[in-house]
Amino acid sequence: MSAMIGFGAQPRAVYAVQPLESKGRLVPEADSPTRTPFQRDRDRVIHSSAFRRLKHKTQVFLYHEGDLHRTRLTHTIEVSQIARSIARALSVDEDLAEALALSHDLGHTPFGHAGERALDDLMQPYGGFDHNAQSLRVVTELERHYADYDGLNLSWETLEGLVKHNGPLTDREGNGIGHYADGLPFGIRVYAEQQDLMLWSHASIEAQAAAVADDIAYNTHDIDDGLRAGLISLDDLNDVPLAGEALREVRTRYPGLEEPRVVHEIVRRLITRLVEDVIKTSMANLERIAPGDVEAVRRAGETIVCFSEDMAKAEAGIKRFLFERVYRDPHVMQVMGNAEQVLRDLFTYHMTGPETLPQEWRYGLDDCDQEVFARRVADYVAGMTDRFAILEHLRLFDVTPDLR
Repeated sequence: MSAMIGFGAQPRAVYAVQPLESKGRLVPEADSPTRTPFQRDRDRVIHSSAFRRLKHKTQVFLYHEGDLHRTRLTHTIEVSQIARSIARALSVDEDLAEALALSHDLGHTPFGHAGERALDDLMQPYGGFDHNAQSLRVVTELERHYADYDGLNLSWETLEGLVKHNGPLTDREGNGIGHYADGLPFGIRVYAEQQDLMLWSHASIEAQAAAVADDIAYNTHDIDDGLRAGLISLDDLNDVPLAGEALREVRTRYPGLEEPRVVHEIVRRLITRLVEDVIKTSMANLERIAPGDVEAVRRAGETIVCFSEDMAKAEAGIKRFLFERVYRDPHVMQVMGNAEQVLRDLFTYHMTGPETLPQEWRYGLDDCDQEVFARRVADYVAGMTDRFAILEHLRLFDVTPDLR
């Protein structure tokens, strides 16, 4: 790779991904004289249509339920900030960590996991639906803006991190493991035929930083949104790991402080403690494993960027609380059940024939088999925003479920 100007050299540890040693892109491109490969990847993600659509995609609450609730976009920005902080502390490539954080949710359907459940069920005869695999499809195929290729033609390291940020997907023989024990989802399986992303190995430190940043962001901010929505109260946090301790600390230090400020103080303390624990634990892991380069990280056989054992237990306690009191709240469940029906109706309608799709989505459908057509319909429906899906349902059907 040629020498680049315009960006300051930042100190990077030997185990970091080195931008000058990138494995390149599927479609070769000339180097940029002013940006590293990972800075270009980050910029391409930000300028993509899929990234803009995150503005009106559900995190937990639908976009119209409150202006201050998180959307997929605001959640993604928050994950990015935390990922950069962790990457900086570990002396790895912040731009790669940021690119991964910004792209990790591009494959989410409208209405969050409710939409994913509906599409996965509908697509079972055709290979199922998985939002992580869909993120890969978005950046390698579905973004259709560039003259020379479909997708964003991101660097190997960004694609690797996007697919493997939660750990290896296969064993050395290519058999799915963990969540994918029954087989790799469609998008990942198909792309693996074009480019080897070493699915059997762990991802880079940068990708691991983005993954744990996602956990930190949604755990802490879903508490905030749950309080704003009135699903939980401050007193409900008393017995929640970390949150109860933060609540008592704030009330002791600031007696009589109004509730919005109390909530903010709790959330910022939670983020700080979780991030500091990850950094401390990860540095200890790096010292113990002593990887000499990024390949040693990939072959370490364990996740390096993670919570300590005690913090992992506390974080799991926060997850349980949110699952019981927020994600499975009867009102939230009712709204999400209705949202699933909207997705089912839209998918079923468009499965009646290619003519139901917009013109730009009909390319290559002449004489295609049912599986190819179903995947095209799933791609189209998955790319909708909450708002567009609701408006389309109102246009196409006499009765639309209540999503409020």
